[in-house]
Amino acid sequence: MFSVGLLTSVLGSAFTSLAMGVWVFHDTGSATQYSLTLLMSLLPGVIFGPLAGALVDRWSRRALLIVSEVASAVPVLVLALLHSASALQPWHVFVFVGIQSLIRAVQLPALSASIVLLAPPEQVARANGVVMLAHALGNTVGFAAGGVLYLLIDLNGVLSVDFATFVFNTVILAFIRIPRPPRSEAGQTPSGGLIAEIRAGWRIVATRNTLVTILLFSAALNVSLGYADAVLTPLVLSFASAASLGIVIACMGVGAVAGSLALATWGGPRRRIIGLAGFAIPLGLFLCLGALRPSISLIMVAAFGFTFCFTIVDGTSRNILQVEVEPDIQGRVFATYNMVGGLVLASSYLMAGPVADRLFEPLLLADGPLAGSVGSVIGVGPGRGMAMLMLVIGVVMLITAVVASRQASLRGLPDRPIRKAAQPVSESVPAAAPSNMVGS
Repeated sequence: MFSVGLLTSVLGSAFTSLAMGVWVFHDTGSATQYSLTLLMSLLPGVIFGPLAGALVDRWSRRALLIVSEVASAVPVLVLALLHSASALQPWHVFVFVGIQSLIRAVQLPALSASIVLLAPPEQVARANGVVMLAHALGNTVGFAAGGVLYLLIDLNGVLSVDFATFVFNTVILAFIRIPRPPRSEAGQTPSGGLIAEIRAGWRIVATRNTLVTILLFSAALNVSLGYADAVLTPLVLSFASAASLGIVIACMGVGAVAGSLALATWGGPRRRIIGLAGFAIPLGLFLCLGALRPSISLIMVAAFGFTFCFTIVDGTSRNILQVEVEPDIQGRVFATYNMVGGLVLASSYLMAGPVADRLFEPLLLADGPLAGSVGSVIGVGPGRGMAMLMLVIGVVMLITAVVASRQASLRGLPDRPIRKAAQPVSESVPAAAPSNMVGS
């Protein structure tokens, strides 16, 4: 039930995200206004992240998830009413996506920190895969369906569907029991209120070598994701059509879905260092592959492989945090993890364009300084500088993976727990308690 409600809510949000962006662009005709929509969907949540993590650890995670669904539904209803009255303006959309960003800042760490309370240790990795599958389907099926729905039932219809998904998931959450985590020594509430709890969360992350290493490794991973994401569209369009770009983006979505399915069924490598550094190596190689030639076939393979490996690495990272960190402080740890990832992504998005246009593109023009050397391998002309940037990112990712594989704090991680075969139950031994996935 939990996963069904999550998938329904994620799909509804994906419908609205796509429709909002399309409406803003159609109404203003401005790419800048559209970009501002993307920025507002990211930045408020990044800023609010530390406080959100403290709230997740302080309050009931089930209550927070329910409140976040209700708080998400209200702005959707307001937008629908404004649109019906022909009063909807772009700034309304900016406020809406900003509010949604703040809500996600609470919702995502609450969700991540709840998984370890709902699933036994040997099933946490698979449970992560199910959650990531819901988000992957939202980013593929949800966006594609959102475009179709926008054409068929207009913005008001899409908003109505999204509102219904929030109501549906709220009803499901009302029947899910998420137990409160036991209070650990690390989670003892310091004097000083929320500010002291936020500082305590930062201290917890900063004083544990494993958490610092995973945080730095994930930040490096998000740099590669941000640059690859920002460069991919202009790189493909420099030699191919918009239809080809759509195929490449679809391959990225399929790769994310396949990676999530693999985690949900397999759980990822038993040795966690393989799930981190081991899968980061082919991730870097796929980036390099997509840069070698202006070939849609190569980029399709690279796009699929990149998102598949990225999903495995990200899922493994989250599994480590869920299993190795005390449950009552996971809200702050995940909020920190998400905030750093969001900051890195935002900076990558902002820097990728100028770095590609002003630094790398001139190097591989027909008369560029590297046309006779690097250009003889990956080609010269428009777009090949961006390909070189992607190649550099791939090499940096390979170096990062090798460095990570040699870190004692990661190599010393215990193997992922595996599900034990069922054993006959003696009459003198009580049977196991039922799962707490559903309850009052």
